[in-house]
Amino acid sequence: MILFPAIDLKDGQCVRLKLGDMDQATVFNDDPGAQAKAFEDQGFEWLHVVDLNGAFAGESVNGAAVDAILASTKNPVQLGGGIRTLDHIEAWLEKGISRVILGTVAVRAPDLVKEACKKFPGKVAVGIDAKGGYVAVEGWAETSELTAVDLAKQFEDAGVSAIIYTDIDRDGILKGLNIPSTLELAKAVSIPVIASGGLASIDDIHRLLVPDCAILEGAISGRALYDGRLDPKEAMDLIRASRS
Repeated sequence: MILFPAIDLKDGQCVRLKLGDMDQATVFNDDPGAQAKAFEDQGFEWLHVVDLNGAFAGESVNGAAVDAILASTKNPVQLGGGIRTLDHIEAWLEKGISRVILGTVAVRAPDLVKEACKKFPGKVAVGIDAKGGYVAVEGWAETSELTAVDLAKQFEDAGVSAIIYTDIDRDGILKGLNIPSTLELAKAVSIPVIASGGLASIDDIHRLLVPDCAILEGAISGRALYDGRLDPKEAMDLIRASRS
């Protein structure tokens, strides 16, 4: 199980949103590079980064902040938000991003995702953000008529390296992960699934280490790490102990 600390970027700063609302952003650090290094020093092995402005704009907006993150950490970084073309993907991979996350384009242009998986094997993840079970796009501003499972199944044999499944109804409000929906998705496809949205405390880590969650690749934590509800050392010690 991998615990991915999250850096959400808005106007060059590390923020957390409530329920995906850009007007409900709390700034936790104005130096994304320093935050990335802090997470590495705390023992985390990966980093999850989202360009929130980019998700709405459909192109990279916080590129300078992402560059600062890449320069500050040796950890692999997965990046989502506004990545909509093969050129976008290639540019980020050349800069050192380990894995790109395709969200809106997975709904709008699934063939592009499949092409990207062939061109950049192991480097493409799909972000499925669901509200009430239905996939949301354009920075969560619109809800489609696709269910999360239906969308995931479209990529079953495409070579997608992971699916990041976010329950928007829980994101940023510390209600706990939606384990039942996440497991339902993970059982429906062979693609590794990462849980996101609502991770609130060490109780969520304990839940993720129960055998039924062994099919998950990991989970993403944001606000709980920033506001101190989740102790990084305690979480990582638990996870490492589970591996032995």
